[in-house]
Amino acid sequence: MLNVLMRPQGERQTAPRRMLSRLSDAFRSVVAPAALVVDQAPVVPDPADAYTPDELPDLADIEAAAAELARAADQARRADRGKRAARKILDRLPAGLYGQWLVSRTPSSRQTADLDAIRATYKRLGLGPVPMKQSAPSLKVERAKAPAVLDEYRPVAA
Repeated sequence: MLNVLMRPQGERQTAPRRMLSRLSDAFRSVVAPAALVVDQAPVVPDPADAYTPDELPDLADIEAAAAELARAADQARRADRGKRAARKILDRLPAGLYGQWLVSRTPSSRQTADLDAIRATYKRLGLGPVPMKQSAPSLKVERAKAPAVLDEYRPVAA
């Protein structure tokens, strides 16, 4: 019944619909909280060259590496935001000399596969869907929610 009252995708929500949406979310969280739990991403197996328990570095080294990765990632995100803000202005400039800065464009040496052309060729030749492969899994490091006092490594149960 509640999904009948929910707004269609792309439609602006009015204040009464927003309130109804919040109320229905609250109702569902009390009645069926398990239904609101979003499944985690599938667990990716460890790499083949993962440390064995005997080879593991000291816990202090692991914590220092994780903290450094988090700091560097945050710094990279800030740098990306700065680059996007600067490019917003510079991308629209015609080539030329602006004070001490020369703005020009050079052709890129990067190439990517034209998937539209590949799909058309596969379809024309009746080869089925274009085979795709997964990219390498991303390393995700985040600070534990509760401070854990561990003197040893404890693997996460899969």
